[in-house]
Amino acid sequence: MRGAIAAVGLLIVVGLAGGAARIVVAAEEPMTLADGPGRDLTIGRCIICHSLEYIPSNAPVMNRAGWQKTIQKMKDRFGAPITDEESKEILDYLDAHYSGKV
Repeated sequence: MRGAIAAVGLLIVVGLAGGAARIVVAAEEPMTLADGPGRDLTIGRCIICHSLEYIPSNAPVMNRAGWQKTIQKMKDRFGAPITDEESKEILDYLDAHYSGKV
């Protein structure tokens, strides 16, 4: 299985004398999620609206119920295009790999 990666970068525009500008792109390390069933679906649905960094950064304070509530919020409040079947697969993936079990 090929790993899915989301590249994150920072675009910096530096003004130079005479009105010229130089563009500098500072790339960060690519973000990837743990391998397992549901990873590609999770990446595909979550990256539509936000960085994948949200997943591991929230993991220490999340458990299955927290992830379930978050997925439902993404669907209801933000219109995430996730079916009920996909919600279960994403939830199983997040609970298995990114739950602090609080």
